[in-house]
Amino acid sequence: MTEIKSYKFDEFLRRDAGRYRLFLVYGPDRGLVSERAGLIAKGSGVPLDDPFSVMKLDIGDVDGDSGRIVDEVNAIGLFGGSRLVWVRAGGNDKALTSVLNTLSENPPESAYLIIEAGDLRKGTAMRKAAESARQIAAIPCYADDARALNALIDETLGEAALRITPQARQLLVSMIGGDRLATRNEIEKLALYGRGLEMITEEDVAAVIGDASAISADDAVDAVLSGDVAALRHAMAKVSQSKTPIFMILNGCIRQFHLLDQMRAEMESKRTPASQVMQSHGRQIFFRRKPIFEKALSAWNGNATERALRMLSEAVLNTRRYPALEESIATQTLLALTLRSNRRAG
Repeated sequence: MTEIKSYKFDEFLRRDAGRYRLFLVYGPDRGLVSERAGLIAKGSGVPLDDPFSVMKLDIGDVDGDSGRIVDEVNAIGLFGGSRLVWVRAGGNDKALTSVLNTLSENPPESAYLIIEAGDLRKGTAMRKAAESARQIAAIPCYADDARALNALIDETLGEAALRITPQARQLLVSMIGGDRLATRNEIEKLALYGRGLEMITEEDVAAVIGDASAISADDAVDAVLSGDVAALRHAMAKVSQSKTPIFMILNGCIRQFHLLDQMRAEMESKRTPASQVMQSHGRQIFFRRKPIFEKALSAWNGNATERALRMLSEAVLNTRRYPALEESIATQTLLALTLRSNRRAG
């Protein structure tokens, strides 16, 4: 089993990544998944701007044909050298599971395979295929904790030769997180604003990093969980007005349904009431949102949450395949889940 813990990824990239040819990068934080896949690709030494050396595929391009990916990995480069096959998937996929099983038995010698996936539950076929094979590096990507956020702040502000007060750092940490790409963008925006300043203060953080995006994202997720169609439409209008990236809303829903799924599993396996599970697992939920979440716990069972996670992962994939339809795809998916919440609550 070769699972790379999140806090060990940087060390893995420096010391051990060169020993592997096969990588599965997955998790609910799509920004972090994309960032880490990019770092692995860069570290492979394959020229990423060479179309003869790099093959990028979406899972929809493969259409369930695992043989095509295996053939691409085993193909000989037109001008020699190593090749990189980079596949973006939405979630658990039978074809990719077959690819991982096949290539783990006979790893390529002159090619790399990177698979980007969404949130894969423990025990799903793709995770089992990767985690059970020594030849595959399985890299989970979950939302940054305070330690990771502080390291990212130090890295970004340090490059700009900026310092930040403890109070400003505390405020900044409270306003970011959830998606690595969005987090990095916000810190870089703060660094740009702070050019020429001796010290970044709370006022600077408040001026640059608004919390409207986080509020509108939470509103949309809460509307889905509570089955409130009108509230969802209102929240999505705020999302559009605040220019909040759509993937943040989908990722927020994925995180909440992932937590819902974990809590439902404990309820069903240990016959634990929702109120008790909320006490043991609900610390990370803002207190004003807990009634909504506890109601959702009673309305959704394990099978239903699993289907919801599949729907959300497919929506993320489709927004990447059809960026012009991103808002429409996300809204339709969230509306469908909201209606299901409404029916279940009823």
